[in-house]
Order: sequence, then structure tokens, then C-alpha cells
Amino acid sequence: MSGEHFDVLIVGAGISGVGAAYHLQKRFPDKSYAILEGRERMGGTWDLFRYPGIRSDSDMYTLGYPFRPWRGDKAITEGHTIREYVEDTAREFGIDRHIRFSHRVEAAEWSSEEARWTLTVRGPEGGTARMTCRFLLSCCGYYDYEQGYMPDFPGADDFGGALIHPQHWPEDFDVSGKRMIVIGSGATAVTLVPALVQEGAEHVTLLQRSPTYVASRPAKDPLARIVNRWLPPSIGHQILRAKSVLLGIWIYQLSRRKPETVRRKLAEYAEGKLGGKVPVDPHFTPSYDPWDQRLCLVPDDDLFEVLREGQASIVTGHIGRFTGKGIALSSGESLEADVIVSATGLNLKPLGGMAVTIDGEALDPGQTYNYKGMMFSGVPNFAAMFGYTNASWTLKTDLASRYVCRLIKETDKRGAGWCVPRLGGQAPEPQPLVDFSAGYIQRGIHMFPRQGTERPWRNHDDYLRDLADVTFARLDDGAMRFEGEAPAAPADERIAS
Repeated sequence: MSGEHFDVLIVGAGISGVGAAYHLQKRFPDKSYAILEGRERMGGTWDLFRYPGIRSDSDMYTLGYPFRPWRGDKAITEGHTIREYVEDTAREFGIDRHIRFSHRVEAAEWSSEEARWTLTVRGPEGGTARMTCRFLLSCCGYYDYEQGYMPDFPGADDFGGALIHPQHWPEDFDVSGKRMIVIGSGATAVTLVPALVQEGAEHVTLLQRSPTYVASRPAKDPLARIVNRWLPPSIGHQILRAKSVLLGIWIYQLSRRKPETVRRKLAEYAEGKLGGKVPVDPHFTPSYDPWDQRLCLVPDDDLFEVLREGQASIVTGHIGRFTGKGIALSSGESLEADVIVSATGLNLKPLGGMAVTIDGEALDPGQTYNYKGMMFSGVPNFAAMFGYTNASWTLKTDLASRYVCRLIKETDKRGAGWCVPRLGGQAPEPQPLVDFSAGYIQRGIHMFPRQGTERPWRNHDDYLRDLADVTFARLDDGAMRFEGEAPAAPADERIAS
């Protein structure tokens, strides 16, 4: 792989990397590109996580690609099914032929003199090589694939059973007949509890320090049965996708404008489904407003059902320490278990951990500003895919991929060497990139670009506004600059096909 030069290099063969490749090769069939994937398989998140019940936390009509409609019968589906969908998409469009597996990008260096990126890549045999490109696209997400977040639990070494983080679920781990505690209150925890019951655990206790909002929806969309029966697939998909987008926007906006109404409705729903067997307060009454953190979605009331039937229980309290037999709470209550699962979240890691330099100076992403939710101020010919926090990940990354293609086309048209967003004048008042109170966000958001208060430096998490922006907004908006001269093809390196 040494000495190869590409027009575009994509880092990461997950759902956003494959989507970006589709748009790139459709728009620019003559441009060369490759996808560098550090793991041995594609799928990203949906290949990494293997814990029981792993599933989408948004519907597949929006998590799936708009250019390849989701044909499965479930709107909320299992992780392995999503991975297979990504793999099938890559094969159908020939994207799989461009993926280099076990190729981990360790460093990326931009040279304005050469108008290109030089990447240091560790290959499958352990050696490193250099690859170059004009445009670099990071599609490796925002969290650390190597290590999930594990708090320093007092007395953890005293526990006589197994302590597992869901990000590192042991292969073929048998939960049959085991008493289990799941620590956490987010999407992973509420997914695990009913799945462990289904796999034969003797009893599962959901232990949460503070509650979260839980909403339910059918795993199979009732509208899908109608449109799939009576309408052509392409039209049916557009209807289902539009319905999901608009419903998500309506719920989010209602949550922000009338939080007390949404809070009350969610509590009433939980109370009805729990049938008086489990108190809603304190277990389903968070202190924050809906969508201050991501709303947890459960299909077909599965969490409520196992709690109502007594197959699982829920405890809201603080951990005092681990003991040989389980966990002692600060309240004095003790919980016994054979297995403890720490569904305590992620560690954030920008750009997959690759070190970036711009003309010899090390880049600190946390000192840059986010441009339109995809680029960094002062970083040429570079974009990073980040999905929405209040909607499906793919809704945003698909728009960002299309916008990147517009920028590449305009750069070529002008004969420029690069496109780069520049602040100019006084920098905006810095704000965190994500207005979200979730613990994993608060722990690591300082490592990511900041944002301002107005576009294009403000990331509004608004699909309809972003859709209009990507489709119609001027590229030359006063912040985006087209600079330098387009370089000749490197004479000393092989141009990749």
C-alpha cells in the first residue's frame, strides 16, 4: 500500500463511511478513493457491539440509506441485521472493492505547499506505510472503540462474579440461570434487561443512579404493512421516511416547547404499562426535561413487560461499594448477583484517535470551531461525519456527504487547491458542540470542536434546515474559502484506480 495516492480517502467502513462512498462515486465516477477500516469487518458500531439485544435506537427508515430503502419488516431491528444491511449495500454498489480492512490511520498531515494529506497507516501485518490524498473524510464516529467507560467502582476487585462492559461482551457468554445486575439508565441498559430475561437469566435488576425517559413504539411499523402492500417500494419508502422524520421533529420540538406536557404523558404511559406493579416515581421520573438527554426507545413495551411480570426489577439509588456477592447501596440495601454488567457508557475519542497536523503544527480539535456540523475551522479539504443527537445518525451524515461532494466539485471548478472554513475577524462566543447533558458527552466534549451562536458555526440539529442548506445554500458564504492552486498528479507516487 506504500506510495498510493487517491483523490479521496475515507476513514471508517461503518454506516456513514459506506454512505459517503456511495455519494462520492456517484458524483465523481472518475475520482479514485479508498476506505481505510481499522477493524477486520465493516459495520462500525453494528459490528463492534455484540451484547444481547443490541438494536437500533432509531427507526430504520431514517437510519437506513435514502438511496437503498430498508426492506426489513422491523422498523426497530437487531444489530446484526443492520451490519448485514451495510454489507449488502457495499456489495450492491461495488463499494466493498474499495475497502482496506485492518488499516488503521495513526496520523494525518496536511501540506499547503503540496495541497494534499499524507496519512500514516498501520497495515494488517503491523507495519506502517504512507498514503496520500487531496480530500480526507473521517467517518469513524466519536467514541473509543478500544475501551468503554468503566467507573472506578469501590470494591470492584472484591466481587466474586463476572464484571462485564457491554462494549466487550464475551463471545458465547451463557447467562442462563444467573442473577444479573445491569448498572445504567441509557439505551444500552434498557436494551439489555429484557434481552437477558429472554436468554434465560434467573433475574435481572436494572440499577440506575438516576432515571431516564423511556418511550415505546412498535418494532414493526403499522403503516409499513399498508404502504408495502399497496405502493411501489420507492414511493412507500419515501412515505415511511417522511413520516419518521416529521414525527421525530414534532416530538423533539414539543419536548423543548412544552416539557411538562411531554413529561406527564411519558409518565402516564409508563404507569399504564407497568400496571401498578412498579412505581413510576422515582424510577421513570427524571429531574431533567425530555430531550435534555436522548430519549430511550424500547420496542413493543419489552422493558415495561419484564418489569410488570417480575422477571426483572428496577432500583434507583447510589452504589456504596461492590461486595463479594454483589453491590451494597448507599441506602444500606444490598443486591446480590452472579454477573454485573456496567452499561455505563462510552469514552469519547475524536477522529478515531488519529494525530492531525496542519503545515507542521499539531491540531487540537477542541480549539477549532465546527462548520455546518461537518468541518473544522482552519482545516483544509477535511470533513468529519457526526450524526444528530435528536434524530437518526444517518439523516445528518447523508446530508453532510452530499455537501462534501458539492465542495469538491466547486474546488475543482475553481482550480483551487483546497476548500477551508475560516473564522475571519473575531471568533464567535464558544459553545459546546452538543447541547446535551448525558454523562458521556459531558466527560469528553471538550476534545471536540466548539460552536458559535449563528450559522455556519452553529450546529442546530435540525434536519429540515440542514436539508435546505445542503441543497440550496451558497458554498461561498463568507466563511468557506477556496485557496491555493490545484496540484499536478504526484509524479513520484502511483495513482490509485
